[in-house]
Amino acid sequence: MRVVKAILLASGLMLASPLAAQDLIHQPISPTFGGNPFNSQHVLGVANANNDFRDPRATSSNSQADIFARQLQSRLLSALSSQIVDAIFGDNPQESGTISFGGQTIEFFRSLEEVTLIIRNDTTGEETRIVVPLFIEVD
Repeated sequence: MRVVKAILLASGLMLASPLAAQDLIHQPISPTFGGNPFNSQHVLGVANANNDFRDPRATSSNSQADIFARQLQSRLLSALSSQIVDAIFGDNPQESGTISFGGQTIEFFRSLEEVTLIIRNDTTGEETRIVVPLFIEVD
């Protein structure tokens, strides 16, 4: 009987006291979902730290010879692209031309208004076309 009286007394006190509550407001952390934009670097860093996926195409070899070969290839391609640009837009521009290297063929055609470059992969036949407008200088 004492237990019942204690329960009734406790429930009576709870009903007699004023209740206070406030609205629950959810605020997202990620800026993608409306959160603070200053959190973007932190969220990206955490996501990258948790990402254990590795690209199977990525080369894991970083020996000195591999680094040198990549740098040499980059320099040779840069020199070749400079020669192509000079052949198209230099002091003595050519009307058309074809250059083949490393399994790719680059063709260019010059008209009065534009230069069309066609970059073709010789293995797959895939083509990329680039059209560059020519600006005519008026004396």
